[in-house]
Amino acid sequence: MANLRRQYPFHLIEAKWQEHWVSGETFRAFNPGEAVPEGHPFGVRHAGVRPEALAKYYILDMFPYPSGAGLHVGHPEGYTATDITARFMRMRGRHVLHPMGWDAFGLPAEQYAIKTGQHPRVTTEENVANFRRQIQSLGFSYDWGREVDTTDPGYFKWSQWIFLQLYNSWFNPVSNKAESIDTLKYPEGMESEAARREFRDGKRLAFVSDAPVNWCPELGTVLANEEVVDGKSEVGGHPVVRRPMRQWMLRITAYAQRLLDDLETIDWSDSLKEMQRNWIGRSEGAEVEFGVRNAECGITVFTTRPDTLFGATYMVLSPEHELVDQLTTQEQRAAVEEYRAAAARKSDLERTELAKEKAGVFIGAHAVNPVNDEEIPIWIADYVLASYGTGAIMAVPGHDERDLEFARKFDLEVRAVVKAPEGVESVGFVGEGESMNSGFLSGLPTAEAKARIIDWLEEKGCGERMINFKLRDWLFSRQRYWGEPFPIVWRDGHHEALPENELPVLPPELDDYKPTTEGDPPLARAQDWVNLPNGATRETNTMPQWAGSCWYYLRYLDARNEERFVGKDAERYWMDDDGVDLYVGGTEHAVLHLLYARFWHKVLFDLGHVSTAEPFYKLVNQGIILGEDGQKMSKSRGNVINPDVVLADYGADAFRLYEMFMGPLEMMKPWNMEGVAGVYRFLGRVWRLFVDEASFTELEQAQVTDGGKGAALLDSIKIDASINDEEPTAQQQKALHACIKKVTEDLEGMRYNTAISALMIFVNEASGWETKPRETLRTFLLLLNPFAPHLAEELASRLGDVPGGTLAYAEWPEYDEAFLVEESIEFPVQVNGKLRGHITISPDASREEIEKLALANGKIQQFLEGKELKKVIIVPNRLVNIAAK
Repeated sequence: MANLRRQYPFHLIEAKWQEHWVSGETFRAFNPGEAVPEGHPFGVRHAGVRPEALAKYYILDMFPYPSGAGLHVGHPEGYTATDITARFMRMRGRHVLHPMGWDAFGLPAEQYAIKTGQHPRVTTEENVANFRRQIQSLGFSYDWGREVDTTDPGYFKWSQWIFLQLYNSWFNPVSNKAESIDTLKYPEGMESEAARREFRDGKRLAFVSDAPVNWCPELGTVLANEEVVDGKSEVGGHPVVRRPMRQWMLRITAYAQRLLDDLETIDWSDSLKEMQRNWIGRSEGAEVEFGVRNAECGITVFTTRPDTLFGATYMVLSPEHELVDQLTTQEQRAAVEEYRAAAARKSDLERTELAKEKAGVFIGAHAVNPVNDEEIPIWIADYVLASYGTGAIMAVPGHDERDLEFARKFDLEVRAVVKAPEGVESVGFVGEGESMNSGFLSGLPTAEAKARIIDWLEEKGCGERMINFKLRDWLFSRQRYWGEPFPIVWRDGHHEALPENELPVLPPELDDYKPTTEGDPPLARAQDWVNLPNGATRETNTMPQWAGSCWYYLRYLDARNEERFVGKDAERYWMDDDGVDLYVGGTEHAVLHLLYARFWHKVLFDLGHVSTAEPFYKLVNQGIILGEDGQKMSKSRGNVINPDVVLADYGADAFRLYEMFMGPLEMMKPWNMEGVAGVYRFLGRVWRLFVDEASFTELEQAQVTDGGKGAALLDSIKIDASINDEEPTAQQQKALHACIKKVTEDLEGMRYNTAISALMIFVNEASGWETKPRETLRTFLLLLNPFAPHLAEELASRLGDVPGGTLAYAEWPEYDEAFLVEESIEFPVQVNGKLRGHITISPDASREEIEKLALANGKIQQFLEGKELKKVIIVPNRLVNIAAK
């Protein structure tokens, strides 16, 4: 590419306009009460109107983790889409907020620090600087004055403050919302402060619990289930074991029903909503109490199919269940302990994988089925999780796939208790049918049998109706250095919140970022930091990376406010009724980030800190851009494409245009450098449509002799002599207004690829015009501007008279249907369903006129010769079909 002539001088144009936008703060959004600087293009467009009087449009990207590798060409896909929409909405008169920031805490920077000794902050700052450079080189219209970094103490001070809101709150099931812990009423007779503290701490939205976790000794931290693959850490491939640890938890389960219900109020795809519904996992059924032979205790199970109780032939406890030690017989103890050790090396996801071979151990004890007093054996198996339901199941192998596999492997009884439809085997049938072999339930349909058995269980005192959720409370601790410290101290074995005036709690300076030899988190190494003069000790766990990403969209609204996490006026204006108007990001965040952010937002809403119940009104997931080999980009495959390389050869506008022209935003698409070259040539045709070729040649020569002038060389460019101030012809008006209509409608529907096609169609037609009306071409540049803003700005400046010095706030054109009326329509004519010719008619021709013209057409008459006319079918504006025999 280096030796080929450039299609146009993008290297000069893009540097010029990026500098113009930055120096003039062109894309700055104004909070209520802020004055618009004199001459700012926002004020030129909206003269005399206060910014807060305009309808807002808040468009948000999922902010990136700034890795050391920098961006590859897949990362900017969503950013390009949001930038096009942001520019479009500004031109339509909306007050647009379009910010960018960095989700910068994370394990990679900490691991690099362990290897090299370089402080994670240094690594993070270098990575952020590189990401910012790459993103700015693409000409995105971000308001950089609102940039946030989750590792900035001025930011994570408020992450810690939000944690204190959770800590100092409880969920009131009566009001169905979070309230101050001070409103919690103690049970009658609870007088001692110790009992009250324990009761209060057990109700907080942020609480401490001993939880079985995925512990990676090598990394020295707890890992989420999604970070464990085949018993090893996703990062580094280190062994992972399950072990109980004291952890901070967030009571997201209290919000499970609201998180479900409010999915109906937001504009997300059905597939995305379904992913959240499945993760929350609401199920209705019953809790049933099974007795245990020769023991004082009982085992409680939750089941969605209490109608199958008569088919329970064994029970399964999770290996971590609290009753395993108590109920295991001496003869079985060794086998049980060996199995539990093996289960501890697996993540929850691995344990519940349907395809894996079932494994388990009999513990030597028997439970008693309450409906028939049968004794059934008790096993442990890793496909039952302590974290779901009660950590125990009644196994009904006749009607559950996993239970059936398990029973067949270990030769346990299988009993069918639901009659399948005719022709279907009852054993293994998991649907609804008619109860059989079920005592007083036999003959009842499933729904009726469920209601009957629950009534019976409640009457006998051995069960009750219950709603259960698969969603578990959020494990919020990490044994890492590079994360937000908790604003918590410990005194006499009890946790206490720090006062807000002691925020932010900064991490101590360390030379060694590994956990201690005792397995304590890295922060425990800083004893002077941990041990306070008043005898208290600091919490040494840190928050997970999710903490900063749960609320960043709120900090953007008022990023420099030192008194509040967001000012009330700014929050009310920018969030308004719908919150974020458009949120774009990858499907990998479909559950966790989005669920966690919704949860935090609802707590803040309950406590009166934000004005909307949901944070993100409309959400769109962009598809993945694959490498040129059709595989997902990765360093190991060697198929990663750096956007810096593409920009050097083709420029930012061509890069942006190609990313959107590849196909629908939501689709998965392979990268193709020939495709980039194709849209680059299109932009060259746009350039030649406007520019005098001789002056461009002079510019190229001047670059060789006087290259130091840089963008100033562009002043020598002259507009082509064919551009004048004549009135456009009817055909020119039609071409322009068809383009306006198509681009406008496609941008409204986020169909960027077809909007670009419309721009190409216009340029192809306009290239053949002998004279080109200046206003027609100026209007075309308004349509081009959201897609290729650098080139559009430069060409508009060549045409002259750009209010405010930029197209950023130029008024979006409206199409006029009067110019789109067809003078004539070409109709295909079929004979007996086969195309035989065409007729040209007026758009307002009557059915009789259309039929007459079709039958009189010479070509058509050839195919009707010797046949009897049966019927003439006219599909309005589509075709004529003549039936003849």
